[in-house]
Amino acid sequence: MPDAAGNAIARAALSLIGSPYRYGGAGPDAFDCSGLVAYVHQQLGYSTPRTAAQQYASARPIPRADLQPGDLVFFRLNGGAVSHVGVYMGQDRFVHAPQSGGYVREAGLDEEFFRERYAGAGRLYSPAVPALGPRSVSGCCRR
Repeated sequence: MPDAAGNAIARAALSLIGSPYRYGGAGPDAFDCSGLVAYVHQQLGYSTPRTAAQQYASARPIPRADLQPGDLVFFRLNGGAVSHVGVYMGQDRFVHAPQSGGYVREAGLDEEFFRERYAGAGRLYSPAVPALGPRSVSGCCRR
């Protein structure tokens, strides 16, 4: 069952669709892939490593069959090391910041390009522990 923190991360990533790609961009006006991940986590009070490879190394592994909104999906674009990351939305969809000249957009894990380069998935937040910071996930929706 999806949790509030994961859903909040997914919603934050969706809200950035259309933002321009910029190498090294970490928001709020432009993003690279790992900058997008770091930014949406930071907005909810979670700190993250900066690069896709560091995020992959730090994330708690999640089997693909257990992916939930807010989890991260990782790719090896040039073989070897993990070099790309996106935020999972559910139903095999994710939001990512593609290469130079692109915009933050949604894509599918079943697209041939990503299917062939999929490296794994993971979670950088702990669903059992609410974020503390600028906007606490646990307090976002109280009435």
